[in-house]
Amino acid sequence: MEKVLVTGASGFIAIHCIHELIKAGYLVKGSLRNMNREDEVRKSLDKDSDNHKLEFCKLDLLDNEGWDEAASDCDYLLHVASPFTIEEPKKESILIKPAVEGTLRALNASKNSSKVKKVVLTSSMAAIAYGHDKQLCSPEDWTDTTKNVGAYVKSKTIAEKAAWDFIHNDTEHSFSMTTIHPGMVFGPLLSDDNDGASAELISKMINGKFPALPDAYFTVVDVRDVAKLHVESLRKNQSDNKRIIATSPQGINIMEISNILRKNGYKKAPQNFIPTKMINSLAPFNKEMKSMAAMVNRGSYGADITETISIYNWEPISLEKTLIDMGNSIK
Repeated sequence: MEKVLVTGASGFIAIHCIHELIKAGYLVKGSLRNMNREDEVRKSLDKDSDNHKLEFCKLDLLDNEGWDEAASDCDYLLHVASPFTIEEPKKESILIKPAVEGTLRALNASKNSSKVKKVVLTSSMAAIAYGHDKQLCSPEDWTDTTKNVGAYVKSKTIAEKAAWDFIHNDTEHSFSMTTIHPGMVFGPLLSDDNDGASAELISKMINGKFPALPDAYFTVVDVRDVAKLHVESLRKNQSDNKRIIATSPQGINIMEISNILRKNGYKKAPQNFIPTKMINSLAPFNKEMKSMAAMVNRGSYGADITETISIYNWEPISLEKTLIDMGNSIK
């Protein structure tokens, strides 16, 4: 059986990837920065996965130790791990440095392995859709990090550029790479961890913790679709060395999400907007407002998913099902 190394195994997307990999017949090695989270990941898979197909190793995005050994017996690598903070960090380097260095460690470990045939890298629409005003974003587009975008957006963009620089310039590697670009990822939680960005957002919305919302648009996708696209990419040669957009073709206003939640019984979901003028006036003095202003001022945009549909025959899960399943899974 072929084995896949999945970095950041305790994360929202990674746990779903592990679930899909085991279901598809792969052996899985999941990396954790904190090995105390092994039981949490196993527990999330107990209901319908074969835990004996899952092993763990300790890896840190900022430490060389263990990377070559972890990849040495693997046929594929899913590099899902990436740093994220709910609040805008004091220094951009807190996110950018581990994102870039972790990506390069994953690629170098794959190069040094005699087995790895393909790397699938979890990028983001954050690396495509910001710092410009294109209304329809395609895989050829890149975020302009010289503009007013947040640290997370910069980290995903700079890390992905470093990955493609490696692929184009390193003459010794023998594997191909695909990057997957989700929008805002929603869907059911498989673990009890509500710390991710989308889980915290929905949790606060359904529990009445947000009195109002920014008038912001973003593209959205179900985590189950994201995981399937990662796993299917391993054996789809058509996806080799391509950027794959994995998100809704149209931008969704955050109030539409709130409306769906309210319609399905979550009556505490907010009904009012934070005035955009207030967000922009506070942005120069507040990091969170600065990041929020970048989203609000971006406006609505769409994504060209023609190639994704063509390669994967993709039929995205509906937003309503995604949100209902997520709401039901939040503790």
